[in-house]
Amino acid sequence: MASRYFSDKVVWLTGASSGIGEALTYELARRGARLILSSRRKEALEKVKGNCPAEAQPNIRILPVDLAQAATLNLSVEAALQLFGRVDILINNGGISQRSLAKETTIEVDRQLMEVDYFGTIALTKYLLPHFLQRKSGHVVTVSSVMGKIGTPYRSGYAAAKHALHGFFDSLRAELWRESKNIHVTLICPGWIRTNITLNALTGDGSALKKMDTTTDRGMKPEVFAKKMVRAIEKKKEEVYIGGVKENLAVVVKRFFPKVFSKIIRKAKVR
Repeated sequence: MASRYFSDKVVWLTGASSGIGEALTYELARRGARLILSSRRKEALEKVKGNCPAEAQPNIRILPVDLAQAATLNLSVEAALQLFGRVDILINNGGISQRSLAKETTIEVDRQLMEVDYFGTIALTKYLLPHFLQRKSGHVVTVSSVMGKIGTPYRSGYAAAKHALHGFFDSLRAELWRESKNIHVTLICPGWIRTNITLNALTGDGSALKKMDTTTDRGMKPEVFAKKMVRAIEKKKEEVYIGGVKENLAVVVKRFFPKVFSKIIRKAKVR
């Protein structure tokens, strides 16, 4: 039987219109959460809401958000708090990926990756933080990536943004421990998950790749990933790796045998 941890909790989920976010929406709705669904695409969010069980839909709200516009996210937080009167869990899942060599990637693309994957994420978190501190309760969950721990070819800007998230949220976790033992920070590191993230990945000039790479196509099903992720949130894990054996092993090898990892990753097929 599913845990009652999410029952009646208000969960704000970014990147909810497809992929991991869509799968999480269905899993959280099934578990009785009250949901605030955010992404840039309102129509896609409405479709995801419509695919949820009829009994869950009255407890789902739509709030379009553009993470690339960090200066406006304080208004997004104000709007989110008005929908249910509170937010119990923030799941930072929105983001974009990359498929291009560093030498072929414009600095504007690197900035865009950082703006969405890093600055947008931490801005939303910072603007919501006073609410958590006032209530002395809350949970920030951020979907990073295995690329937050390792770097591979064709992911230089993406890996940089994900590495930055780990630095920020590890620091935030330590700071919040002094404020309240009931405010938690969880980092989720997916490996290869079978979503459309590759189709929308940025190439060197900023255009979308518009094709699926082999490793992603063979990845874990998003609904399987979602179940594993919600269990990690329930357990208030600090950092979790969810993916195939190869991705999880790569993190271990990188940490304990960095020279070996360096030799392996040069030849690895990552696209």
